[in-house]
Amino acid sequence: MAERPYVLLSVATSIDGYIDDTSAERLLLSNAEDFDRVDQVRAESDAVLVGGNTLRTDDPRLLVNSERRRAERVAAGKPAYPLKVTVSASGDLDRGLKFWHFGDRKVVYTTDAGASRLGGTLDGLAEVVSTGDSVDFGAMLDDLAARGVRRLMVEGGGRIHTQFLSLGLADEVHLAVAPLLVGEAGAPRFVYPAAFPGGSTHRMTLLGAETVGDVVLLRYAP
Repeated sequence: MAERPYVLLSVATSIDGYIDDTSAERLLLSNAEDFDRVDQVRAESDAVLVGGNTLRTDDPRLLVNSERRRAERVAAGKPAYPLKVTVSASGDLDRGLKFWHFGDRKVVYTTDAGASRLGGTLDGLAEVVSTGDSVDFGAMLDDLAARGVRRLMVEGGGRIHTQFLSLGLADEVHLAVAPLLVGEAGAPRFVYPAAFPGGSTHRMTLLGAETVGDVVLLRYAP
């Protein structure tokens, strides 16, 4: 069996730990320099993953935007874009989402019930893979490894990040902290309550810290 991918969680948060507010418009936490940094990390990845809820609320394309970086990938013998991955236990994913219509390769990990619900909805757009009665993140990583994925970038949302961290499946965290306070109890967070390995006394290893415009990027090994 191929070795599981190196899993990098990438997230931008407010100072008080939120990844968005409760308004209808997407809250832009990053700045232009940080968006470009994220584009570089995408270009260096074999696959990029985002949760189904993020697809429904933000409708992202999840692409490498830089033409130069795409050309460098092709010159290195890789596809222009990383494999695009999403996770949805319910299978509640609309065919019209931008995610399906930009880039070449997409895969959805879901449950037996979710796969049944999707039916032929994504025919010609994405491969649908069921991991059983629930979404098995370990089985998902094994399947991605078999597809040649060595480096997986996870871009959220919060419940997806929580799963990777609580299951001990994350190798690195990129936390971009924006100089904003959200303060809305109903706003989505970077992580949610869970039983994390080692509990509250476990200290992550700081790999680096740098300023990116008015954002501070912290890199941790969980």
